[in-house]
Amino acid sequence: MGHAGMAAAAVRYLRSGPARPVEALPRPELRCVGEDERAPVEQGEFRRVLGNFATGVAVVTSPATDGASGPAGFACQSFSSLSLDPPLVAFMVGRTSTTWPRIARAGAFCVNVLAAGQGTLCRGFAVSGGDKFAGVAYDAAPVSGSPRLAGALAWIDCTIHAVHTGGDHLIVVGRVDDLGTADTPEAPLLFHRGQFL
Repeated sequence: MGHAGMAAAAVRYLRSGPARPVEALPRPELRCVGEDERAPVEQGEFRRVLGNFATGVAVVTSPATDGASGPAGFACQSFSSLSLDPPLVAFMVGRTSTTWPRIARAGAFCVNVLAAGQGTLCRGFAVSGGDKFAGVAYDAAPVSGSPRLAGALAWIDCTIHAVHTGGDHLIVVGRVDDLGTADTPEAPLLFHRGQFL
């Protein structure tokens, strides 16, 4: 089934009636990666080889929480669909991310799938610190209230379902509450060998 078919099936599933309760898994204890767990692969070579896999690019956003000056967001290449029943998606985030704790506190997020012409927008969300939303047009996703970026190809509004450890990253699983696509489909923003396509 293609991406369009999967998205259409997910929309049908979400609109087919009341959501079935899903019990979240207990959160695992976070710990450092042990020396005995490190693979004998040089990090630069790992990046070079894995850079041959082209990925789509998204911006993960969450609403402002108490004490925060505004919403949170970061650029993300490691996003994918995970399950159709129940509808789950996943993204990976570095454990040293300063944005992730804000998303975790919100308990919800919106994945904004970027269009080919949104490379500059992506770069703005890839930097640390500053107001990433300055001059960025967005409205509120219908369930979480997370920023839904103008011009994005698709948006997926989620509640955090589970968080797992994965070496120096966390694997965040989201339960899809609502989703949609842009009125006019465009080509996606792709990342390959360190640059946008």
